[in-house]
Amino acid sequence: MRLRRALAALAALTFPCTATAGAPARVVSLNLCADELILRLADREQVMAVTHLARDPRGSTVAAQAAGLPVTRGLSEEIVALRPDLVVAGAFTTRMTVGMLKRVGFPVLELGVPADLDGVRTQIRTVAGALGHADRGEALVADLDARLARIVRPARPLRVLVLRPSAFTVAPGGLGDALIRAAGLSNVAAELGQDRLGQVPLEAAAFSDADLIALDEDEPGTPSLADTLLRHPVLDALRRQGRTLSIPNRLWTCPGPQVAEVAARLAEAARARLAVP
Repeated sequence: MRLRRALAALAALTFPCTATAGAPARVVSLNLCADELILRLADREQVMAVTHLARDPRGSTVAAQAAGLPVTRGLSEEIVALRPDLVVAGAFTTRMTVGMLKRVGFPVLELGVPADLDGVRTQIRTVAGALGHADRGEALVADLDARLARIVRPARPLRVLVLRPSAFTVAPGGLGDALIRAAGLSNVAAELGQDRLGQVPLEAAAFSDADLIALDEDEPGTPSLADTLLRHPVLDALRRQGRTLSIPNRLWTCPGPQVAEVAARLAEAARARLAVP
């Protein structure tokens, strides 16, 4: 309660005056996916801060654009001190911070998780409109569609299973599943089923007889316990058979034109697999 009163008092002193019809002049992002869209769509001088994740090239596709910008850890005090006239948050942004910012009167745009490519297009347009750059949103959507149109699908729909660290997979009905279908492939996870956390046992993956295993592997030289499964001898054997491909997590994580590269890599790997006698 005391923190809420203190933030409200600080907001009253620092909250900027903005023209309702104008584009926001001070934008703060609280989510990596929001970072990526904002840094692609906003004028640089509009961006007051992004998350610390935006600078990490292992997970961010906009690390170069984020260089030199202030970063936050998503704390309410940090955000209020920046006097934003637009805060863009994601579905998994700290709910306490989002709720506090709303209560003290800061405009917050909350982004959901798109379930398909139409959802990606809608989210791009939503953020572009909120930033006052609707034309840039249309250009980004056109870029996404052009990349998708260039994908050459395999002659027949091979079966692909995505394996991520700790045995997580791409469930049917989500964006990853939509990208598999955009590549002209079918998602083995729809046949296997997953537990309530979205994980597939290695045994089930091994006996699924998938044509391809798409591995969401971390960068070389950065091992983790979660990646141990991806180094399993069963998967090593599949690698030797040419039945695996690696797609970095940063290409799957957030909506944007980069997701087309996931579909393109899947389609290319499927065509190469079909070409093997």
